Amino acid sequence: RCFYDQKILQKTFGEWKEQWTVCRERQLSLRADNHDRHLLLHLIFEAWRAYVCQQQGKRNKYYIAESHAKKQTMLRTWQHWLVYVDVQRTKHGMQSVALAFRERSCLRISWAVWRRQHYQKCSGHKMNILALQHWAQSLQFRAWLQWQELYLYTQKEKQKDTRAVTHHQHWELRRCMRAWLGYVNLNRVKKRQNKLAQELHRSRTLRRCFSDWQLSWECRRRMHAHQRDLEKQAARIVLWRVFAHWKHYVVLCVEETQQCDLAKKHYRCHLLVRALLCGGWQGLW
Repeated sequence: RCFYDQKILQKTFGEWKEQWTVCRERQLSLRADNHDRHLLLHLIFEAWRAYVCQQQGKRNKYYIAESHAKKQTMLRTWQHWLVYVDVQRTKHGMQSVALAFRERSCLRISWAVWRRQHYQKCSGHKMNILALQHWAQSLQFRAWLQWQELYLYTQKEKQKDTRAVTHHQHWELRRCMRAWLGYVNLNRVKKRQNKLAQELHRSRTLRRCFSDWQLSWECRRRMHAHQRDLEKQAARIVLWRVFAHWKHYVVLCVEETQQCDLAKKHYRCHLLVRALLCGGWQGLW
């Protein structure tokens, strides 16, 4: 009976030891799983943080490149506008100089013609006076007739001169009017071209501003969507962590109940053995 009791104690101790080793292995495996999960979560967080830093760096570079491109385009447009203004100034200066030269040349030509005609008239009048004075005594009647004919001829010449002068004036006025109309039409065309260029520049700037606003809106929308995805992922990770803690707590509770049951069984076996031992000794006595 002592040997039987020893064997029963050995078997119960061996079973308890096996149960204890199994529980110990389970605890170690759970610790290893928890350590592996924490390590994986740490690696995922580090990779996500590196990705976010890289995206921020790319976004900053893109903003810097976009601002540089805008500055370059503004500088080019400003330089082209300055060149255009200089060309227009030189054109206006050359045009004013050409008009002044043309007016001076026209006035000089008309003044030379009028002076020549005046000189011719003065010389003819002097010659007529000398001829009349020379032929007054001898051929008064003939001189009178000649003078009358010459007077009529001079009147006709004066009329022709006045007609020629008025025709020349009308022709000069017509030519000046044509030149002025051409200049007015050229200014109108230039103003129309300037208006068209300003409208085109405004439309381009509006289109460019709208495209920049659309790109910024798309970037903000993507950032908000990415932030919402990150918040959802963080909520999932928190839920998964809570579930893992709850699962671990349930496993610990189950293991604790099992250990309590084993301890109760061991205590009952121990009481049974002690009761058997006490009964045996009483029988012997």
